[in-house]
Amino acid sequence: MKSITSRDNAFYKELKALATSSQARRKAGQSLLDGVHLCRSWLDLRGAPLHCVVSDAALGNTEVAAIVADCERMHAHVKALPDLLFGAISQVENGVHIVFVVASPRPSKPAGLVESAVLLDGVQDPGNVGSILRSAAASGIRQVYCSPGTAFCWSPKVLRAAMGAHFVLDIFENVELAPLVREAKVPVLATSGYASEQLYTLDLRQPVAWVLGHEGQGVSNELLELATHRVAVPHAGKVESLNVAACAAVCFFEQLRQQQAKAG
Repeated sequence: MKSITSRDNAFYKELKALATSSQARRKAGQSLLDGVHLCRSWLDLRGAPLHCVVSDAALGNTEVAAIVADCERMHAHVKALPDLLFGAISQVENGVHIVFVVASPRPSKPAGLVESAVLLDGVQDPGNVGSILRSAAASGIRQVYCSPGTAFCWSPKVLRAAMGAHFVLDIFENVELAPLVREAKVPVLATSGYASEQLYTLDLRQPVAWVLGHEGQGVSNELLELATHRVAVPHAGKVESLNVAACAAVCFFEQLRQQQAKAG
């Protein structure tokens, strides 16, 4: 373990840039995982990080100590920072001070939509994107395609909201969705509060691709026209529509329910 005590340290400057700048993360191809849960999930699902960084005070935490020991066993670089320096790189209030620096996974793009997938069409809120990723992973969906304008999936807010779902998904960013939909080998279901076809009338026992749209504008007209089905989630009351992340969860788990009923 190496201790860093100066703000002028080159690694510390790089670390701070990763913590505060989406541009720096994209340029470096690296992400920052903040907190015990994300770091432990990465270790269990992906292996060693590039760097493990802890505050001096956090070294007394048993969970942190176990993570540090695993990192050292895997020959990952471990660095300790004074609490004051660590505070500038963590965005988690009252959290346990440990972060991983990891290479942002960049899976090779598959041939096309041949299995269940999620297509995000300009979903801008990081919390919504993270929640959708978490629901997708929990319901057994493995592929997520994000259009330009969708929140950067490896940003700290999306990572926190997804709670480790990133590590079991193949996430493709800056994808033009229309060509993907045109060549899809599975039905494409675009969600819309104005659709006449309702979710619970559909046969979801087969793989499908779900298209979810911008929080205010919804799925683009082009993708609505290209979709196999335009689908509404029925709801009671006077609320105009569901939040996009809530809509996604309802859709994904209705598909899972039908698949499990078929298997049973």
